Amino acid sequence: MRRLILFRHAKSAWGDPELSDHDRPLNARGRLAATLMGAYLADEGLRPDKVLLSSSVRTTETWDRVKNAFEAEPDSDVSEELYHADPTSMLDMAKTLPRDVETVMVLGHNPGLASLARKLANGSVRPACARAFEKFPTGAVAVFEADIDDWSALDFGKCDFTRYAMPKDLV
Repeated sequence: MRRLILFRHAKSAWGDPELSDHDRPLNARGRLAATLMGAYLADEGLRPDKVLLSSSVRTTETWDRVKNAFEAEPDSDVSEELYHADPTSMLDMAKTLPRDVETVMVLGHNPGLASLARKLANGSVRPACARAFEKFPTGAVAVFEADIDDWSALDFGKCDFTRYAMPKDLV
C-alpha cells in the first residue's frame, strides 16, 4: 500500500506588485493555515516519508511551517519542475520514488493539484472527499491510497481518495 498526500500551498501575499509569482511569500492567514494543517497531518498520523515541493517561496514557506508538526523532519526535495506542474508530470515524478518510500507528499499549486486529484481517484469517492472536485483551496490536503507494491505502478484512476481537509474545516 502506498499513500500520496496532495497539499496545496497556503495563502500567499499579493501586497508587493514588484514580486514575481514565484517569489510571493505567505500572508498572515497562510502562515496560520500552514501551521494548522501541519498539526492536522501529525495528529492523523499522516507523516510523509518524502516531500516533493515546488520551488516557489510560498510552497517552501508552507513546508517550513508544516514540518515543525512532526517529531522527525521528513526528507524533502525542492523541485523547479513542480512549479505549476501538470498532473502527468507530477504522476511521473511519483513513479520514480524508491520502494522504501511508503508515503509521499506533493506540495504544489493549482490547477495542477486539483486536476491530479480528479485523475487519481477511482470511481468510488466519499462525499467528504468529492468536495475537493468543486474547490481545492489554498492549504487544502487530499490523501490517496494505492494498493501497489512499487511507485512505478501508480496510475490515474487507481487510487482510493480517503481524506480531504481544508484549513477552515479545522477552526
